[in-house]
Parts: sequence; structure tokens; C-alpha cells
Amino acid sequence: MVYDVLVIGGGQAGLAVGYYLKKEQLQFLIIDEQERTGDSWRNRFDSLVLFTPRRYSALPGLALNGDPNGYPTKDEIADYLQDYADQFRLPISHNVKIERLMKKESIFIVTMSNGKTYQAKQVIIATGAFHTPFTPSISHFVHPHIVQLHAVDYKNPKQIPTGEVLIVGAGNTGVQIAAELSNKCQVTLSSSKKMRYLPQQLFGKSIFWWFELIGIYKVKSDTLIGELLKKNDPIIGGNFKQLRKKVVIAKRLIDFKGNTASFINGKQANFDTIIWATGYQNDYSWVKVDEVISNQSKPIHQKGITSVKGLYFIGLSWQTKRGSALLQGVGEDAQYIVEKVKEVMSLKGQDNT
Repeated sequence: MVYDVLVIGGGQAGLAVGYYLKKEQLQFLIIDEQERTGDSWRNRFDSLVLFTPRRYSALPGLALNGDPNGYPTKDEIADYLQDYADQFRLPISHNVKIERLMKKESIFIVTMSNGKTYQAKQVIIATGAFHTPFTPSISHFVHPHIVQLHAVDYKNPKQIPTGEVLIVGAGNTGVQIAAELSNKCQVTLSSSKKMRYLPQQLFGKSIFWWFELIGIYKVKSDTLIGELLKKNDPIIGGNFKQLRKKVVIAKRLIDFKGNTASFINGKQANFDTIIWATGYQNDYSWVKVDEVISNQSKPIHQKGITSVKGLYFIGLSWQTKRGSALLQGVGEDAQYIVEKVKEVMSLKGQDNT
């Protein structure tokens, strides 16, 4: 069987694309490596709460239940994604990992790790912006007795032995974990740049309400404001009062020998545990199609459209705008991609007449 479209990735981006593909009555399949829809959220740390209110945390076609001005938990989002897939009857093949994507003449061939292959006229890569945890090479110089884990593997404070804890990376995840652990341990948070903070609410309104009002939420990636925001994206929400009161804020980590960390300002300290909140990196080694992935392992695209006819990306950070990788923002990009899918199908139909 040759599908009209294969969607690689069953997270929020893949589901949003599936919603629009279903509306167009196309023959498609979503391939997901998770055991259940929503598991990418279920597997995050226990206390995670989104910094976007429910009214800004929904995919197209289905509102998120509960107080629209309240903040959903990660399990609530996981269950919502499962409900979304069920309600719209999206065809999903779970627990399968892709090994290779190739194109032979006009057909894409997707090979899975279990040896199964799929064929499609078009492919949408919806693995998103955050799929391969990144740990810097400095971690190799840490004494083996020190507990090390990436933030993706952190669940709750019970995992962490008492003692001195270093969290490397001061994004939203690092800040939330630091605030939580500061109730149990002495925590140091290492930030590579000046931390910029915005409250979740301002004058009784969600900060995203203000973003929408002044147009920040939809700032395009290729504008001057977009470029400035990429370099200076602030931390939204988080328990900053707790952070300032109990957490030591350190400069960028530059070296580690034994159990001693060295920071760029010359200060040193010893630690018992390190949590690497250092984000994620791209891994597109399975994409065996020329002119799609750069030498820096980044997708080559314009608004998710590649130079290879019928091949697209969805859910990338700043794919078209500030909210492209967020639940609320991915729907607009998904609709745009599916419109391009239809255009290619129309052109192929004309070629066959």
C-alpha cells in the first residue's frame, strides 16, 4: 500500500497535522515511537505544570477541559492528546521507531527498526524540536561517584540524594527543578547568560493574553523582533521568589575535575549531584534524502517546506513564529503544511492526466 502521506511523530505536531489531513480525507498514517499517545508528556517530571493557561494549550478543533485561565499539569496534557487522537480517529501506529527515510523516484520509503517498511507519496516529519537529550562533553570529567542525570530523566526529589546539587542550564525546566529541589537540598543553578524573567500573569491577565494583544505570540521567525526574541527568550513563570531565596545562581560552567566545578568568573564549588538541564539536539541521521539536513544537523526548510517535493517539517522551534513549537501555535503551521500537501497532490494529478 502506498499512503498519500506518512507522518513521522505522534506528538502534538503530528496530531495537529493529522487533524487537517483527516479533514481532507487523505489516506495517511502517523508513526509514533511511544507506547501511547501523550507519553512524551507523561514521562516528564512529576510536578511539571505548563506555563501557558488552558486557553492557550489546545490543538485545533478541541478545547482543553477545565478553567481556561488555569494551568494544566503534564498528565492532563497527556490525557488530552490521547482524547484528541481518539475523538478524531487518527490512524496511529505506536511503539515503532524509524530507522531510515529514503526517496526512490517519486515515492518515499520509510524503514522501521523492526524491518517493516512503509511507502508514501509525501512525508511530514513531526518529531518536533526536542527529541534527543544533549549532555555536554564536560560531563565525562565528572567523578564517577557523583550522581549525574539529564533533566529528561528527572522525575521528583526522591531520586536525588541529600547534598550539594548543581543544575546546569537555566531555562524553564532548569528553573522549575531548581525551585523544587531547593526544599530538600542546597542547589546551585548555572546559567550561561543573564536570566530574563516574565511573570505568568500581569495585571490579572496571562502573559500570553498580553502577547496576543500586542502580537508577540505570532512574531515571525524571519523578522528583526523574531531574531531578537530567539537570542533573548525569557523564562515565563516559575517560582522565582523561591529561587532567589534558596538557590545559588552561578555563572557558566566551564570545567569539572573530580567533584569540583569551575565557573567562568573563577569561582569553584564541590557537588554531589549534577542535573544537566542542557536541552536537546537534533538527530536526523535517519533522513537519507539529499539537501534536507544541513552540516549542522538542522532541517533545511522555508516555513517547514523543503526543496524536496513532498517532504515537510512541523513542530520545529521558531518554524514560522514564536509559538510554532507550542500546543497553541502548532495548529496554524499544520494547516499551512497540509495546504502545501494538497497543492503537490493536485500537481501530481495534473501530471497523470
